[in-house]
Order: sequence, then C-alpha cells, then structure tokens
Amino acid sequence: MTILPRPFPGTPTVDLDDSPYQGYLYAYPHKSSYRPLHPAPRLRDVWAGQDLSALFLYAHIPFCEMRCGFCNLFTTAHPPAARVGAYLDALARQTEQVRAELDATGTAARFAAAAIGGGTPTYLDAPELDRLFTILTGVAPELPSLPVGVETSPATATDDRLDVLAAHRVHRVSIGVQSFLDTEAHAAGRPQRRRDVDAALDRLHDGRFPIVNLDLIYGIDGQTARTWRYSLDTALARRPEEIYLYPLYVRPLTGLGHRAGGNTPDPCWDTHRLGLYRQGVEVLTAAGYRQLSMRQFRRADVPGDDTDYCCQDDGMIGLGCGARSYTTDLHYSFDYAVGVPAVRAILDDYTTTADFTRATVGIRLDADEQRRRWLIKTLLRADGVSRADYTTRFGSDPLTDRPELCALLDRGWATTGDGLLQLTADGLAHSDVIGPWLVSAAVRAAMTGAALR
Repeated sequence: MTILPRPFPGTPTVDLDDSPYQGYLYAYPHKSSYRPLHPAPRLRDVWAGQDLSALFLYAHIPFCEMRCGFCNLFTTAHPPAARVGAYLDALARQTEQVRAELDATGTAARFAAAAIGGGTPTYLDAPELDRLFTILTGVAPELPSLPVGVETSPATATDDRLDVLAAHRVHRVSIGVQSFLDTEAHAAGRPQRRRDVDAALDRLHDGRFPIVNLDLIYGIDGQTARTWRYSLDTALARRPEEIYLYPLYVRPLTGLGHRAGGNTPDPCWDTHRLGLYRQGVEVLTAAGYRQLSMRQFRRADVPGDDTDYCCQDDGMIGLGCGARSYTTDLHYSFDYAVGVPAVRAILDDYTTTADFTRATVGIRLDADEQRRRWLIKTLLRADGVSRADYTTRFGSDPLTDRPELCALLDRGWATTGDGLLQLTADGLAHSDVIGPWLVSAAVRAAMTGAALR
C-alpha cells in the first residue's frame, strides 16, 4: 500500500468522520504548541504552591542504535561517545539545579514513581546506565525504593545492561518488538532479527522484573490478519504482564515519511488497521488480558502498575533534553524537533547549557485548558470519567462544560451509565480521532503554526 505522511493534526479542525487515525494524544497540550517563555520563570517560582508530595520523575535519554522508520520521537541514532558523555554531564548539572530549585520552594518534594524513556535508555552501556541511576538519585533520593519503568530494545537488552537495571530494582521494562516477523519489522523501517528478539525476551523473562511489556504494531505494509495473529500468539506465549498495540503512523521527517513522498494514501488503510485492531482486542481479551485503553492491555492477574503515570493527577519533573515537566498551570520543556539535523542542534544546545534553573519553553494552561486536559486524558482510558470526580475537582459537569461530547453518545461511542462518561468498544477504537477532535482551537492553532523541523 502507498501511504501519505500526515502531520499531527493534519488539518485546522478534526471531524469525527475523518480518519480514525488522526494522532496519538498521549499528552495534552501537544509539545508542538509550546513556545519560548518571556520572561523565563525560575523553577522555584513555577513549583511554589504546587503539590510536591507525590511527584513523578521522568528522565529522557535521546539515543538509539537505529532510527525506526515510523519514529517521530526526539532522538538520534548512533551518537558519538563524546556526545553521550556530554549529555550525561549536562543531565547531572540539570538534576542538581532542579533539586535546589525544588528545595527553594520551602516544601518537601517527594517522588512516588519514575520512568526512563527515550530514545532507548539502554543504548547507554552498563557503566553509563549505572551512572544515570546515580545522577537521578540526586534529585530523588528515594529512587531505590520507587517503582521505576525503563524502555529497552531487542538489540540493547543485553545481560550486562539488564544486570544494572535489576541491581537498581527496576520494576517495569518495556520492549519494542513491533512484529515477530523480520519481513514486517523491516517494512516498518526496523532492521531487527527474530533471533535477537527471542534472546532479549528470554533475558527479560527470567523473573527479575515484575512487569514486562511488549509493544506490537499493526498496519505495517504487507501485514495480514494471519501474520498479525502470528505476532499476537507469539507474544501471548510469553505471557507478558502487559502488551501494547500501536497502529502504524507515517509522519513527516520520519524514515517512512521520506519513503512515502507525496503519494496518494490507500483509502483502505484505515479499514485495514481498524480490522487488525479489533482482531487484537478479541485475541488479547480472550487470553485473559484487560483492556485499559485503545493501546494498553494488562494480564488480568496483574495488579495496577505504579509506573503507569496518570499525568492528569500528579506533577511531573522531567529531566533531559526531550523531557516535559507538568505543573497545574504550566507545562515546560526544551525546544522540539523531529528532523535529525534540528534534533542534533537542540542536543548540542542542551549539553552546553550551564543554567537549568528556568523554564524556557512551554505553554500555560488556563482553567478551561486544565478541565479539557483532565477530561481528554481520563476519557481515553477504558474506565472512563467519573462525573462525580469531575464535579469535585472542577465544580461542574463534563457534559455541561463540553456539550459537544453528546455527539459521542449519539454515535454510540460513549455511554453515561453508573455516573460515568465512558467510551464504548467503538469509542475506544476511535480514540485517535476523539482525542484530536477535543483539542481546543487555541492549542490547535499553536500546533499547526509550529514550524516542523
């Protein structure tokens, strides 16, 4: 099939009748809506008055052994050793200064959970990984006792690296498999080998990590219901605690995006992806997995995962060049890019930064955006929105604040029984159009006005 790259979101407005694959709204507002903050506030002022009792720590490692064809994350492949060392040096400076700024608020800052993402954190070699945990303990002394999640890949989940993760009592390890067929992995721009995948999974399933998650992708060129079922069954044979199912997206400035060029999209691709999604839901739920969102499935006997960050509730401290930080009314980070030259330029700026005491790029959320954010991030979970919780938090009802939600009820994509506003099975299947549809006009204007680099 021929696929046209489409920005996120690709049009000034999104209609529920548009493609069901508009974009994955894993954070709101999207980082492309961030702008330079003038004046740049001190972090001690940003966090003053915030609830610091149960913060989430996120550390970003923007390095990979390869750039997957579908990847539009802030990352770079095969960096020279000097760049990696300089990055860790900068991360140590940032960590020390952020901790001092939190202490300057006069309120004790405590962390409840942590995650290390990327990129691929295990691109770092074993001594570098060990140093990373030492650095992070500087901002979160309680880190050794916290549930910590780390992302890895088949090529980097080596014995020595996993030994470091186990020594630091990592709770959850997530590995991107995408497909158990080499031909499909290669079609997605991921030159992995099945024997390396199997060897990595053998090492991960040795009992040292309470939660192991496998990521799979559907909608890959050449993938059929039969080959998709093969990947699902092969994953299930491992009985991982979690499985994530991701639809394939093709974005500008990614490997697949460059390959697609300006060709016309296949109108059947959406139907194909929806069919594979529904097949995945059926297979996983029949195998005893609970669906928690459009993407997330957890084995029924596994309790809730504390590293499954609920960012509409808790403050988040982000460390590293691509990390975001969230307060109630300000989200901030560093500059954002997808293209390789721009990513490297931003990384160079980060590694030479001496002063990390200010929020320099971000977006402020007024009361309406705070309501909208909490609603979007809660609605897209299978449990849905407790209308009573919404009223306690905001003093109103979600259907009063957002009457357009009635369109979901009319379509059979949501229900309001038992005090919940909850997506139906069809609603969950359309999460990637519902989320972008609920983006505010102001945020959408900021996103579409961002220069894509």
